[in-house]
Amino acid sequence: MFRKILIANRGEIAVRIIRACAEMGIRSVAIYTEADRYSLHVKKADEAYSIGEDPVAGYLNIHRIVNLAVQTGCNAVHPGYGFLSENAEFAAACERRGLTFIGPSAEVIRRMGDKTEARKAMIRAGVPVTPGTDNLESLDQALAEAERIGYPVMLKATSGGGGRGIRRCDSDEELRRNYERVISEATAAFGRAEVFLEKAIVNPRHIEVQVLADSHGNCIHLYERDCSLQRRNQKLIEIAPSPQLDEAQRQYLGGLSVIAAKAVGYTSAGTVEFLMDGDGRFYFMEMNTRVQVEHTITEAITGVDIVEEQIRVAAGLKLRFRQHEISRRGYAIQFRVNAEDPQNNFLPSFGRITRYYAPGGPGVRTDTAIYTGYRIPPHFDSMIAKVIVWALTWDDALNRGERALRDMEMHGIRTTKPYYENILRHPDIRAADFTTAFVESHPELTEYTQKQCKTDIAAAIAVAVAAHAGL
Repeated sequence: MFRKILIANRGEIAVRIIRACAEMGIRSVAIYTEADRYSLHVKKADEAYSIGEDPVAGYLNIHRIVNLAVQTGCNAVHPGYGFLSENAEFAAACERRGLTFIGPSAEVIRRMGDKTEARKAMIRAGVPVTPGTDNLESLDQALAEAERIGYPVMLKATSGGGGRGIRRCDSDEELRRNYERVISEATAAFGRAEVFLEKAIVNPRHIEVQVLADSHGNCIHLYERDCSLQRRNQKLIEIAPSPQLDEAQRQYLGGLSVIAAKAVGYTSAGTVEFLMDGDGRFYFMEMNTRVQVEHTITEAITGVDIVEEQIRVAAGLKLRFRQHEISRRGYAIQFRVNAEDPQNNFLPSFGRITRYYAPGGPGVRTDTAIYTGYRIPPHFDSMIAKVIVWALTWDDALNRGERALRDMEMHGIRTTKPYYENILRHPDIRAADFTTAFVESHPELTEYTQKQCKTDIAAAIAVAVAAHAGL
């Protein structure tokens, strides 16, 4: 087993990995840029080192991170999600320096990170994919292919991810307008300009399957998650298992995901993502070659510690479970609490948290790196906490989710918490009947009354009095 792991990430996922290391008796090394000097992951790790002044660039500096891992005596690196987690060059650089990259091989990351290559691999394996194209060479070719496939189509960055570098086009005019825009987004976000087309599945359900595979030929699935509740291709609320699938669909999709993982020689934790159309047909969308933000709800329904299994697999150990030993129980829901104001077009709301209370009670978990007094930097993703609830039935999970969100208090900034409370009360959610179009179809759910903490009001009054008195 590893003696020391460097966590090449920040925030709540870094804290999550640090906790797994502590339970396994492994020393943890955190990295931080100056904007994160007072973040919780820096405080929790056994060791912490600055990687520069630039808020973001340090987390993307492959050579500096690898050199630091070697210098501090680490023998493994965990990338978390985002940043360098799906960067094949990073995985290869770790290998060259004698470090174990806690994830799949650089070759698998490279192949599955190229969406056109991933599509080809799935077609060879017999996994259904949406009609689409290889990489496009020109706008004229894109227009011709769109006519062949039929509108609407999705124009996608080949190396895209996280909802970036993707546009739906319903006509030639929209394709012309978006072509250069997506290329520009792809180049800025992923360093590559390649794009391709796929047939758009209108108002689908977004279903993904968690897989685990070791280097001894064992590969299992841990059932599915429903990620249909999203805004502009960014997930907001995730559910495990999907309340919208029947048992036959569940078993089919799980088996299909294992086939997909085995077809590319996958090891570690990964996620196979599908779109489900109105007729119940599934289409491969992509494979995420890392731990997912929403891994927490799979842990809740199966009892499997996914991060620990990642570390064990990377150390060369066999999976501790066979497929027939994996069972699920109840429903789990994860809420991505974002520092955004839903009533102001989801404008980011960064600043100092003047008061924070985490929710608790039976079946409630909170993953975060914030605390009272913490100042949220404006340089990173707006997600600041994940609230996870579990209960035996769908209705009970929804009720527990409402209660946990009400319990949670965060003052000094605006968040999506009250917005999620409204979503949970909607009859379509209660009936487990929703698609990726749900959020855009219900703008009225941003209508709620903002609450203000008494201490915040008192502080505002004190400031006003002091100003009036000339103090």
